Amino acid sequence: MSEAQRFKDHHREARVFLSRVITTSVIMAALVAVLVARYYSLQVTHHQDYATRSDRNRVHVQPVPPTRGLIYDRNGELLADNRPSYTLSVIRERVNDMTATVELLRELVDIPQSDLEKFYDQLQQWRRPFEAIPLRYRLTEEEIARLAVNEYRLEGVEVNAQLVRHYPKSDLFAHVLGYVGRISQADLARFDEDQYQRYSGTHSIGKTGLESEYEAQLLGEVGSQNVETNARGRVLRVLDRTDPKPGEDLQLHLDSRLQATAVSALDDYRGAVVALDVKTGGVLAAVSMPSFDPNLFVTGISFRDYRSLNQSLDLPLFNRFLQGQYPPGSTTKPVVGLAGLHHEVVDREHTIRDPGWYRLPGDDRLYRDWKRTGHGPKVDLEQAVVESCDVYYYDLGHRMGVDSIHEFGVQFGLGSRTEVDIPSERSGIWPSREWKRNQRGLPWFPGDNLNLAIGQGYALATPMQLAQMTATMASRGRRLRPQMVAKVGGQERPVIEEAQMEVAEEDWDYIINAMVGVMHGERGTARRSAYGADYKIAGKTGTAQVVAIPQGEEYDSEALEERQRDHALFVGFAPADDPQIAVAVIVENGESGSGVAAPVARKVFDAYLRGIYPLADPVLGARTP
Repeated sequence: MSEAQRFKDHHREARVFLSRVITTSVIMAALVAVLVARYYSLQVTHHQDYATRSDRNRVHVQPVPPTRGLIYDRNGELLADNRPSYTLSVIRERVNDMTATVELLRELVDIPQSDLEKFYDQLQQWRRPFEAIPLRYRLTEEEIARLAVNEYRLEGVEVNAQLVRHYPKSDLFAHVLGYVGRISQADLARFDEDQYQRYSGTHSIGKTGLESEYEAQLLGEVGSQNVETNARGRVLRVLDRTDPKPGEDLQLHLDSRLQATAVSALDDYRGAVVALDVKTGGVLAAVSMPSFDPNLFVTGISFRDYRSLNQSLDLPLFNRFLQGQYPPGSTTKPVVGLAGLHHEVVDREHTIRDPGWYRLPGDDRLYRDWKRTGHGPKVDLEQAVVESCDVYYYDLGHRMGVDSIHEFGVQFGLGSRTEVDIPSERSGIWPSREWKRNQRGLPWFPGDNLNLAIGQGYALATPMQLAQMTATMASRGRRLRPQMVAKVGGQERPVIEEAQMEVAEEDWDYIINAMVGVMHGERGTARRSAYGADYKIAGKTGTAQVVAIPQGEEYDSEALEERQRDHALFVGFAPADDPQIAVAVIVENGESGSGVAAPVARKVFDAYLRGIYPLADPVLGARTP
């Protein structure tokens, strides 16, 4: 036996072992008690609470966006539809490190800086929990495949198929249809609680044109679905679903073939054309050129493209037929002449001598006629309309005064919005004494009467107003509100009559016959444009000054910059004995109403009345800068 074994205390060792066993047993018993208590808490006491939380993590309510309503022309041709597009989205609640995730995504797909900025803006906005935020639209198949291969590294990232707006006619209807764009912070600031609900799951909203005006009808009603997801947030199955209600379709009065004809007729000029259905007020064509491709705006236009459009001197984003305010020039002479007959300031036998100028009593200033040698010793109202005699109208304006001219023009819709169903319309100016006192702080001078009588001075009108004025003349005083949309959701919209003028039939006959003389008379200013027509046209040409010509000097187009030359205008309707269509044309810096604007209208008349369409299908994008 060794020395160590001989002195070992076996009793002491037994006591130590026993104490360790007891201590360990107590600790284990305590731990088991804690586990049992926790188990009891989870499974019995708080079972319902945790079961509910589990369901919340497993089951999510997702909004189901509705399909946006389609837009057709009067012949059923599709002008705005929805096309599938794959979108890359991120769910913030499922991403641990957003910066790292975005950087990884940028390595896999091309994400423009503008898209990135919009994404981070949306991250700061209010939204529903687990709502996907779009980062990049219109993924290619290669990009989708690249994301699929790296799916295991992309927690919280989704690629979904969505419907996005598409405009198959490109720039042809850009200023009429407008476009949709991403919902912005400014849009959200205007939303009430109901709109937040309606736009959940929807990323775009109508920004301009009919897309904006009829947003409520086109949008539809949002649906919802309960989905079961796994721990990574992937949707496993749909538990139940409430289908969305699609938006209502719009059918327009517009004729895409007539629209293409007007665009083709304008050629390379800047200008606008409006054609109205005289019987209903329906807008058959509404052109503003040059135009732009609205598809660029649908999922976010690039900075380069927007700068190109916004800085172009040709102003392609400017809606000329609705917002362009131009001096109407001689196109308002039939209205002023009718006012003279109605108020008995002149009669059919009244004549004046036109030496080529007019002078107010007691005033040395000469008001020149466009024809330097004058129109002869005896010019009556009919000749004044046919040959567009300024001196006759100077005399008529002096005799009649602003009050009668203003009151009569207002009845044709001059100086106020037509209230056509498209936003951002401007009112133009049909001045009065009160208008000049309020806007310019000056009294009305006798010379102002003369300028107003020939559609110059303070007078401004939009092409839409001139078309309405012409349609009112064609229907002999029945002023209808122009309307773009004929049917909403299949329901026909009623014709809206704004006013009915009380003017003697013989006065209407006299002025309309004079307008026919403009087109078909031997001295008519637009006779060449009516040559060969197998129907009668009633029209009036106009030329509006862009820059003032000093007293005693003559207009010399060669000495002026192209953009300082006169505007060319024309208004007319046809057939004269049974009017169906009224047309207004303005060609910026076109100089000659008879030589440039009237031929445009003739092509529109031929297309509508005779079915002569130069272009079966327009060359899309040809006029976009």
